[in-house]
Parts: sequence; structure tokens; C-alpha cells
Amino acid sequence: MTKKIFRSILLAAVSVLLASLVIIMGCLYDYYRNVQEKQLRDELRLASYGVEAGGSGYLEQLASPYRFASVADCRLTWIAADGKVLFDTHVPAAEMENHADRAEVREAMAEGESGGVRYSETLTERTLYYAQRLTDGTVLRISISQLTVFALAMGMLQPILLTAIIAAILSALLAHRMAKSIVAPLNRLDLDRPLENDAYEELSPLLGRIHQQHRQIEAQLRELGRKTEEFEQITENMGEGLVLLDGKGVVLSINPAARTIFHADSACVGQEFLVIDRDHTINLAVQTALERGHSEVRAVRNDREYQFDISRITVDGLTAGTVLLAFDVTEQAAAERSRREFTANVSHELKTPLQSIMGSAELLENGLVKQEDVPQFVGVIRTEAARLVTLMEDIIHLSQLDEGTAPEKEQVNLLELADSAVSALRERAEERHIGLSVSGENLMVDGVRNFLYEMFYNLIDNAIKYNIDGGRVELSVSAGDTGITVSVKDTGIGIPPEYQARVFERFFRVDKSRSKASGGTGLGLSIVKHIAQYHHADLDLHSTIGEGTDISVAFPNEHQMSK
Repeated sequence: MTKKIFRSILLAAVSVLLASLVIIMGCLYDYYRNVQEKQLRDELRLASYGVEAGGSGYLEQLASPYRFASVADCRLTWIAADGKVLFDTHVPAAEMENHADRAEVREAMAEGESGGVRYSETLTERTLYYAQRLTDGTVLRISISQLTVFALAMGMLQPILLTAIIAAILSALLAHRMAKSIVAPLNRLDLDRPLENDAYEELSPLLGRIHQQHRQIEAQLRELGRKTEEFEQITENMGEGLVLLDGKGVVLSINPAARTIFHADSACVGQEFLVIDRDHTINLAVQTALERGHSEVRAVRNDREYQFDISRITVDGLTAGTVLLAFDVTEQAAAERSRREFTANVSHELKTPLQSIMGSAELLENGLVKQEDVPQFVGVIRTEAARLVTLMEDIIHLSQLDEGTAPEKEQVNLLELADSAVSALRERAEERHIGLSVSGENLMVDGVRNFLYEMFYNLIDNAIKYNIDGGRVELSVSAGDTGITVSVKDTGIGIPPEYQARVFERFFRVDKSRSKASGGTGLGLSIVKHIAQYHHADLDLHSTIGEGTDISVAFPNEHQMSK
């Protein structure tokens, strides 16, 4: 406020000073110009009388003092009727050009007298002319040079600037002093005790309202402090995470449990929630809660699964923010997933063979089977029972791999192990005229022989099951810069692109009817994945519909050893 008052006073003072200088210079200049013009006319009139009486002799008598006069002195020029210069007080007449075309000369010839003004090219000087026709038809002209207002101001620039600077300094001092005197009572106001101030009378209503507001604020702060303390006592001991957000997503409060979940500290209060947690899912759920009133979402934090319940807070019908509650549902989610997977997969896999066994046994029990068909039904029971045994063995095997329980590792020759697996499956392949081949180097890895054999067996068996009659299965063992790679390539039906990422899941089958017909349990590739993970190997799958599938297992360098 002080600066504003100071600038206003200083600006007013400087404006008045500049306006005064302009007005005074303009008035003085007009006054002296009018006086000079009147004197010039009088001098022309007197000179006319002298020229008519004495001719050029009179002018010659005047010429001597004019030659030593300054440029501001008057100049007389006598011009003949034809424009020839007869005499000039400043320049010899013979050196001057004809003046018949001069405006003031033509006007004087026509009307008896004339006047005019000419400006220099720089506009800093002007020449005032007056001309009069004499009785003999000649013209006598008098002229004088005058400075323009601009030139006069430039000539007086130094004293003007000095005066302006002095006036500005004085104005600034006075403005500063006046501004301080105006603001001083306001600066001395004690707003903590507004009624005890001795200030301007106009401020009394304002000070009274401030005093009343102070009392209201103090009462509200006491009540707010009490409620805040109660709220903190409750939230500090909560096992669930609690975050309060305003309508713009800024954190208003966060309890210790929530700080642990989001890896935050108490300094996050006042920051946007997006800074604390950049998960798009949770932030989208917050926006959904603002729009619809409530939303729920699950997410993993700190290797734990949490359910986030987000609700909108409204005050007087307006949205004030949201409250976010985080519940640890890790065990519950794991139990739900295990139950769903076990119920959906195991029961499904057990149901079909058990139904076949029960159906065949019931027919045999009731004597509804001809004697010659009994071996066929007994064969169905044996086949389905064997399938159940295989399924249970695969489930037990996967459980062992999940728990990480396995025999100690040893040096295993991958090429020999591949030959053994191919030999075991050669008869099955010959039934469908599928060619089996093994190529590569004798390379050793540190692993569990039985596990690796089962991995090769499952890969080759899978390649035979999903191959075409007369197809090929090629197994190769090779060494590279990054380690050993075992590849199983077939010319089978291929895997659709949308299923390629899921073929290693438990119980997943691309063609369920074909798998059941071939006796598959849906666990073969899942076992392959777990065995590869146990040996820190990477699985890579490339498949094209109608052309075949290529599955490779890449063992890292630390497993490699040549024989």
C-alpha cells in the first residue's frame, strides 16, 4: 500500500511539473513570436520609407552594421519588378538568383504586401518573411531567423533536465514521507486485539468485525482440535489403511498402515495422491468413486494383495472428497484362487474318467454286456484308471516342484538324455508314421536327471500328439554365447496366437477333444515350465497354424559343460 501511495503522489507531481513546463514554454514562445512579428512589420515599414526616399544609398548605409550582425538579425532584400535582386544586406546582389518565383514576392506584387514562414530541413529553425511593394513597382523584403519550439527546448535541455531531476527528487521525498505518514497508523494495528487500536475512525467497523471473527475462530479451533485428536487416536491404531482425499485428489490424512502400504511418510499430506501412488487402476477407481459414489479395486502392494474400498464424501450436497480404505486380503485371495483352481481343474479332470469307469462297471454289474464285449469294457476301465493314476502322479509331481523339493543335482548329458526320451516314444511315433530325429553336441548341465528326462519326454510326447500323420519331430542340442539350447520342433497343427501365452498353464488345452482322445492330462507343458524354472532356464515358443511348433529351452552359461 505504501508503494502504491508513493507512486501515485510521485506520478501526480511529475505530471504537474511536465505540464507546467510545456504550458509555460508554449505561452512564452507565442508571446515573443508575436512581439517579434510586430517589430518586423514596423521595421519593414520604416525601411520602405527610407528606400523610397534614398534608394540604394539608404540600404548601403544600413548594410555595414548588418554584415556584422548574428544570423538572428534582420535581412533586407530589394527586388526589381522582374525579380532581379537590386540589393541585399547580407549577400552581394550579383550573387543572388532571380526572386520572381518566390511566393512572398509574387503575393507582394499582386496585393501590395505579403508574409510567410519557411522551415529548415531539420525543423529546428524557421525564417519569417514580410514583403511590401514600393511605389516604383519594386519589392522590399525583410526576413529574420527564429528558433522553433523544439530547437528552443533542445537548447534549454540542460536546465530543464536539472529542474526536472530536482523536482522529481523533492517530489519523491515528499511522496515517501506522505505515504509513510498515511500508512503508519495502519501498520501499528494490533489485529490480535482489534478493539484496543487507536487508528482512523473509518476503520472502527472493520476492527469490530475482526474481533467478532477472532472469537468465532478460537471456538472453532478448540472444537476442531478435539475432533482431530479423537480421529488420530482411532486411525493410528487401525490395522487397515485409511487415506482421506479432497475433491482434487490431495491427501488430507493418511494413517500409519496406509503409509506402509504406499511407502509414504507423513510429509505426503498436502500432496496429490497420484504422487504417492502412480497405479492407474487405483487412481481411476478414485475418479469413479467421485462420479458414482463408490468403487472397489484389488491391487498388489509389498507382495501382498489388498482390496481398496473408495467412497465419496459429500457435505451439504456437495462433493468434499473421498475416503480410501485398504484391506489385506492376501490369504483370502490365495485361498479363493486355490479353491477355484482345484475345484475347476481337478474335478473336471477326474469327472470324465470316473464317469467312464462307473458306466462300464455298472453295465458289467447288471449283466448288460455280452460275453464277447466284456474285454472291451474291462479295457475302458483299465485305460481310464491308468489315466487317473497318471493325472494324480502329475499333480503330485507339480506339488513337489512348487515346494522346491527335488533330488540333488548332477552332471547330465543332454544329448544322451534326449536319445533316451526319443527311444521311449519311438513306437508311439511309428504308429502314426511320424519321424523322430536327434542332433547336436554332447553337452553337460548341472541338473536333476529325472526332471530333465521328464521335460524332454513331455515335449516330445506333446509334439507327437499334436502332429499330423507322416509328420516329423526334430530335437536338437546346441551351444551358444549365452548357454545351451534344447529345441523340439514339429510339423503339427500349430497353436493359435491367442493361446500361445497360456499353453504352459495347468490344465489348459487348446483342443480339449484331441487331448482327451490322446490321453493328455493338460499338465505336461506346465510340468515342463516348472522344471525349466527349477533349472533357471528360459522357455521360448514359436508356432504357426498349419506349419508346426518350435519350443526351445535355454540353459544359462553357468550350467554348461562340454564332454
